[in-house]
Amino acid sequence: MAGITYDSVTIQYPGAERPSVTDLDLDIADGEFLVLVGPSGCGKSTTLRALAGLENVTGGSIRIGDRDVTHLPPKERDIAMVFQNYALYPHMTVADNMGFALKIAGMKKEEIRSRVEEAAKTLDLTQYLERKPKALSGGQRQRVAMGRAIVRNPQAFLMDEPLSNLDAKLRVQTRTEIAALQRRLGVTTVYVTHDQVEAMTMGDRVCVLKDGFLMQVDTPRNLYDKPDNVFVAGFIGSPAMNLVDVDLAPDGAHLGDRTLPLSREVMAELEADKCTKATIGFRPEAVRLVGEGEGFPFEVVVVEELGSDAYAYGTLHTSRSSAGDKLLTLRVDAKKVPMKGETVHLQINPAEAHVFSAETGRRVSGGAARATAGGATRATA
Repeated sequence: MAGITYDSVTIQYPGAERPSVTDLDLDIADGEFLVLVGPSGCGKSTTLRALAGLENVTGGSIRIGDRDVTHLPPKERDIAMVFQNYALYPHMTVADNMGFALKIAGMKKEEIRSRVEEAAKTLDLTQYLERKPKALSGGQRQRVAMGRAIVRNPQAFLMDEPLSNLDAKLRVQTRTEIAALQRRLGVTTVYVTHDQVEAMTMGDRVCVLKDGFLMQVDTPRNLYDKPDNVFVAGFIGSPAMNLVDVDLAPDGAHLGDRTLPLSREVMAELEADKCTKATIGFRPEAVRLVGEGEGFPFEVVVVEELGSDAYAYGTLHTSRSSAGDKLLTLRVDAKKVPMKGETVHLQINPAEAHVFSAETGRRVSGGAARATAGGATRATA
């Protein structure tokens, strides 16, 4: 096992107008489970494939432990990869599939069988060792692919969207099994997914990519509570953070017909960036419903009842803000949900409000604030 380092890595395909990955600096600790996440085309799979030796690095270097592996062929990198499509040999048994790489490496049959049986026991596959892949379910096939990686005792596991072919319920079960298995084995793991819920529930840290650039890498909790920029704020979380563009004035931010006072520190930062607009962010659970005249009026368009949770989707009544042009999401009392078409009044929890620069997208504030009269909220840096 070993740590992994990306040192100013750039990857650009021949003929491409721009790199798929640009100046990526990333340190992955020995034994860490790191998840690469982002929208389609963000460079996450390219980043993983470069680590595996399946893509050429055009700038910078990659190290596994103390070894520079930037230009080494895949077989010399001591890694094991789990693919989205399982890549099992249909004519071989489960045992033969799991031990095939060891057989090619010239290992003795007794040692291969011992490793295969040990991995099968870990993955609850012992009773399926003599079956062919076609006799297994999708989840079982994915466990066989995991077993094939485990028997090699590699320095790192690389997983490229391994759960994409599973149904929703099985995905939840299997991702829990993979995370538990990784912690038990303690092998450094880099995992790619487009599903941010999957990323948040599995990773020790999560690396968010956009257009080949690293947006933020942090623990799931810090990504949720302290997003560095508007992109991370809007991408991480389900439902997503509400982001409202507001006009700035000397007395704060105009949110509809009301003013949201901002601290002098926040205003000074925004003025330094020469911002005339800002973006206010708040999570669906960061609001509470209040009486008429105490908060911002919100017209309910759709109510989503999920049993223990309920969400109201709607718009703020605005005249000077673009907030009225987009649906916002509120978490409401599941036992007392508002009616469709009803106008309620909401107040943002001041401790969970965020202010982002409209010019740069970076977070200016997100934390301690205090409520003021009329439902306005004063945010402080």
